[in-house]
Amino acid sequence: MTDGIQKVTINDAEFPKLLKKISDPPKELYFRGNFILNDDCFAVVGTRMCSPYGRQMAMEITGDLTEAGLTIVSGLAPGIDTCSHQSVLEKKGKTIAVLGTGPDDTSIYPQINLKLAKDIVSSGGMLVSEYPPGTKGTRFAFPRRNRIITGLSMGVLVVEAKEKSGSLLSAGWAKKQKRKIFAVPGQVHSLNSKGCHCLIKQGAKLVENADDILRELSSFSFKRIQKKNLRGENEEENLLLKILEEEPLHTDKIIEKTKMPAGKIVGLLAILEIKGKVINLEEGIYAIKR
Repeated sequence: MTDGIQKVTINDAEFPKLLKKISDPPKELYFRGNFILNDDCFAVVGTRMCSPYGRQMAMEITGDLTEAGLTIVSGLAPGIDTCSHQSVLEKKGKTIAVLGTGPDDTSIYPQINLKLAKDIVSSGGMLVSEYPPGTKGTRFAFPRRNRIITGLSMGVLVVEAKEKSGSLLSAGWAKKQKRKIFAVPGQVHSLNSKGCHCLIKQGAKLVENADDILRELSSFSFKRIQKKNLRGENEEENLLLKILEEEPLHTDKIIEKTKMPAGKIVGLLAILEIKGKVINLEEGIYAIKR
């Protein structure tokens, strides 16, 4: 097959045991990269139109889960999925992207994430799909692939989801498959929080950090997460870190809160970003990089 794609069937010994146990397992899987399906997989999904808060939480929690030794599964979609995959790669971990298309270069959707897909493979991760090369995405294929995302995983975390989000379909599959369901809460009036709050009301575990997940998966042995020192090297850096500890903020808001000159703030943020203490989430919105 092209692009280094291989195939495994449900009758092969390598076929993932967890996935084989679901009610409607795929009969075959097409994959690229390192075949790493094991019992340490955990899914992270969420809205495509995520907020800076959602992006921060996805990257923070996923990064910590990666450091703890989990393999992160997601769907390569824009938004939370992309943030999750990228966070794993930053931590030098391995991640699995489950596709709703064939795993070849021309079929992968969205094409804007083709480089990310290749980075996942080159870093030791995997692209996997029940659809053969050359298969384009359909309105039915993407909801169906959600059952594979959760079927491969011991649990699923939902980070930001509207009331009728595709991420809630993933949670529905997880419930049918008797997987643990987790959700990150958000602001009460945010549409992106409605789905997560609904899941929490229905019994999903409320998650503020990776430890909330790892405690629920206590039957597995994980590495201890090393907490990063958030102290700066001078008073000005400490002031910025203290302000950003509360919530992600745009550069203009940081200037307003600190009363410092714009040029000074831009310089300090650049230094803290180089030091790995803050991250630019999007268009000048900065957050603590934990």
